[in-house]
Order: sequence, then structure tokens, then C-alpha cells
Amino acid sequence: MNHGIAFDDEALSAIRRAYARQMLAVAGIADDPALEDAFAAVPRESFLGPPPWRMVAHGGYRELPSSDPVVAYQDINFALAAERGVNNGSPSLHARWLHHAGLKAGSRVAHIGAGTGYYTALIAHLVGPEGRVTAVEFDPDLARLAQRNLSDRANVTVVQGDGADWPRETVDCVYVNFLVQRPADAWVERLDRGGRLILPLGVPRPKRSPGGGTHTLHGAGLCVERTGAGFAVRWLGPAFFVYAEGALAESSEDDALKTAFEKGGVEFVRSLRWKEAGKPGRCWFRTPDWSLSYDEP
Repeated sequence: MNHGIAFDDEALSAIRRAYARQMLAVAGIADDPALEDAFAAVPRESFLGPPPWRMVAHGGYRELPSSDPVVAYQDINFALAAERGVNNGSPSLHARWLHHAGLKAGSRVAHIGAGTGYYTALIAHLVGPEGRVTAVEFDPDLARLAQRNLSDRANVTVVQGDGADWPRETVDCVYVNFLVQRPADAWVERLDRGGRLILPLGVPRPKRSPGGGTHTLHGAGLCVERTGAGFAVRWLGPAFFVYAEGALAESSEDDALKTAFEKGGVEFVRSLRWKEAGKPGRCWFRTPDWSLSYDEP
């Protein structure tokens, strides 16, 4: 139910601009006009499905009493598939992550875990008509919605499939939006020089949450950049996402990764050692196949 003044298109445009500036400020971003423009341009309500909308609250969901589009322009999570705990996530978190992704006009991006396409649309705006975005979504219903929602964006291709299998070609950025306990090989190995992998790494809770789905027990956002010397890593802060489905849902490393998070220090990681164990005593997390090291690449 809506009461009071209805916002026309001009007013909604101003509200989106204010929302964009607020999200960048909350994310600690002082100056990124391209990202501000992306948040101001894309109508979030178009990607939330029909009202009534449900927001994440107190470990579950609460129905919003308003279908006014203005309510979408807050730093809250909206349910996309509540029974599985899949949400349209925090705009301020994505503002921070997209800022660190360093996307430019013409960039090639794989968006893994695209949901219904809101953040894909922001990425498409950032890379412009010269860029290419491949949006991969595991859930067939969400993939169909993303296809519909993004049909007017010629620089986007939507794929229904397992995100572990993408990208198939070299890209400038892999942007992952579900929790994993290890990066997929394709995410690391198909990064171009200077390319960045943005992902939430962590450990899922042992049981499904009351709101649906399996969510994060411990998690960290990481930015992995391919350099001439190897893979540099920057910590982007805590991260709480729904857990992976498909090939990445199973892991033999959960106990060791849980121990690493409980020990602390992920914020001091400086490099990814890929297809190697890393030096004993110099790694926050170490396996025979990959490690996160305190040393520079």
C-alpha cells in the first residue's frame, strides 16, 4: 500500500542519484563518477520482481508494506528466491567491490552468480557498448528473469549454467556473487594481465538458515589481481553470501579454512599462490594446490 505523494520519473531520477552518492559514501569511495552514474542510471526496482517485496531482517525476511519504487533505494537486501536464501545484496558492499574491480569502457567481464541481473546491469553500464559481460546464473528461474531484465542491453549475454565452468575466454574481470571455499580454475586462469577476480571466500554454516539456503559462517571479500609477478591479493572486508551450488558446493578444505578464519589475519594476505603450496609459515591458508600468502607476489 502506498500513501502520500507519488514520485514521477524526474523525482525518481533524483532519488537514484542521491542513493548512488549515499552508497559510495558508505563504501568509503571519495571519487568514482562512473560508478556513481551506474548506480544512478539502473532502476533497482526493475530487478526485484513484482511486489510485495521482502527484505532481509533478523535472520529471515519481512514483507515491505509499500510497492513504491522509492523503497528500493536503501542499503538493504531483497529476496529473489527466499526459499533458497538468494537475495539482491547490499548496494554499499557492491559499490566497494565494483570500485576495486577497476572496470573501464571496453572491459570484458564474467559475472558469476548474476541472480536477476541488477549488478550485471551496473557492470554493463560501466563497461559501455564496447565492453562485453557474460552473466552466469545456476538457477534456471533466476536465469530466465535475468535474460528478460537484461534483454535491452546488447553488451550482455546471459548463460544458465555452473559458474565454475566460466569464463570460457580471457577476461578483464571475474565478479563472483556467492560464497566459495576455493576459486574455480577458470576464474584464475582466464584472467588477462592486469585482470581482477572479486570473490567472497569463506566457510558456510553447517545448517540452513531460517530464511532459507546455506549462508556464511566466516567470509571475506578478496580482490585478486593478475600481475607480471603472479597474483596480488587485497582484502575487501567481511562478506556474507549464500553458499555455492554445483561443482563448487563440495570442498575438502572446509575444516582448514574454518581454522584459518578463526585464527584471524586474512586482512594481511598479499598474494595467491596458484597451483603451489606456498612457503610454510608464510601463509594464512595453505593447501598443496593453492595458498594465500602474507608475502607479495
